[in-house]
Amino acid sequence: MDLKDQLKNLFPEHTPTKEDQPVISDVWLQDAPIICKYEKRKGKPITILEGYTGADQDFKILAKELKTKLSVGGTIKNETIIIQGDYRDKIMEILKKKGFTVKRVGG
Repeated sequence: MDLKDQLKNLFPEHTPTKEDQPVISDVWLQDAPIICKYEKRKGKPITILEGYTGADQDFKILAKELKTKLSVGGTIKNETIIIQGDYRDKIMEILKKKGFTVKRVGG
């Protein structure tokens, strides 16, 4: 008997809604915040995300999703995601919606 069956036995009149169902993320969520910082390299602005402690495959999925949603280029180097342009606010909003804690560093 799984948890859903036990809950049905305890609360037979309750019908689950979409709000009651947990949000399932396709990447591993962590307790420590992801650090989002801004730099300029060769005169061009970039946004750097570091501090993700999940699997490399999840890290690649997260980077691809961010690049796709923002329609910008970027790369993964030395366990950091580098996004072309200053998109700190948008990236932080996207990550917070996914359930991550994000810390803004610098400016």
